[in-house]
Amino acid sequence: MIILGLDPSLSCTGWGIIRVDGSRLIHIANGQVKTDAKTPLPDRLAYLDTVLTAVIVDHAPTAAAVEEVFVNDNPQSTLKLAHARGVSLLACARGGLTVAEYAPRLVKKAIVGTGSAAKEQVQAMLRILLPGAKVVGADAADALAVAICHANHRRRA
Repeated sequence: MIILGLDPSLSCTGWGIIRVDGSRLIHIANGQVKTDAKTPLPDRLAYLDTVLTAVIVDHAPTAAAVEEVFVNDNPQSTLKLAHARGVSLLACARGGLTVAEYAPRLVKKAIVGTGSAAKEQVQAMLRILLPGAKVVGADAADALAVAICHANHRRRA
């Protein structure tokens, strides 16, 4: 099974792809889709869609997992995050992928063992779980964590 993990954000959406071979997790690829805050919102969303569609076509995942929206203190930030998340879900659906959704605390718990883990703890565990993977940034690391969370939870289903 090849899993695409997504950490949606309008400024920088992280993506990560792993292959699950029995109990083994194998890193395939990861990246970040950055958009310019000065660019109009529709253009930023279209760019995000174009890149995510290309990732899906290039890597042919069989499932996807997306981090759920958390509510910020700033409603505008939450709306922007929701727009990016909607585009992420749409790209997956158009790619024929079944999408699972996970709360940020559940992702952290699946990787580190506690839902209140710091980003640094998640990244340290990723180095152990995916040895040799070159992770391009924090958002890509979060996306890989979402993919691993799905790998762990789909086994229980």
